[in-house]
Parts: sequence; C-alpha cells; structure tokens
Amino acid sequence: MHNECMVALQIRDVPEEVRDALATQAKARGQSLQAYLLELVETQARRLRNTAALDRFAGRSDGTRSLPGESAAELDDQREQRGPWGSAA
Repeated sequence: MHNECMVALQIRDVPEEVRDALATQAKARGQSLQAYLLELVETQARRLRNTAALDRFAGRSDGTRSLPGESAAELDDQREQRGPWGSAA
C-alpha cells in the first residue's frame, strides 16, 4: 500500500446497528474496523476502475463479443486462407 497522498474519509450518521454489523465482520476476519472498511473501499474503487475499462470497449465490433468457439473458427478460416506457409493461398 502506498502511504503518499493518503486522505481521511469520514462517514456521518451511520446507524449503530450498521456499525455493529461491520465491526462484527471485521473481528471475524481478524481485522480492525479501520482495516476492514479500508479494504471495502479499495475493493469498490478497483471495481469502478474495471467497469470504466470495460465501458471503453463496449461499442467495439472487432471480435470482442465473439461467442466461445467463434474465435477458434475464425482463426482456422484465416489460417486456411493463408495456406500452409503463412502466405495467401
């Protein structure tokens, strides 16, 4: 974990039962509440970055939406067209 540019987050008005449930889960995992919450926030941030990366490719039509087996069939077709030595048949 990087210690540079760390910020503090504060959440107000958390219901006691929510805090207790989170503290119980943290304890069950052998973590402090602070460590457990930081892990949750980091996990959510990773998911958001992954979703953003996937969204960048959403409209592509370059085979990214191929069904299983389609890519292999397409490769076989290309290889057949090239011939046995990699040149156009």
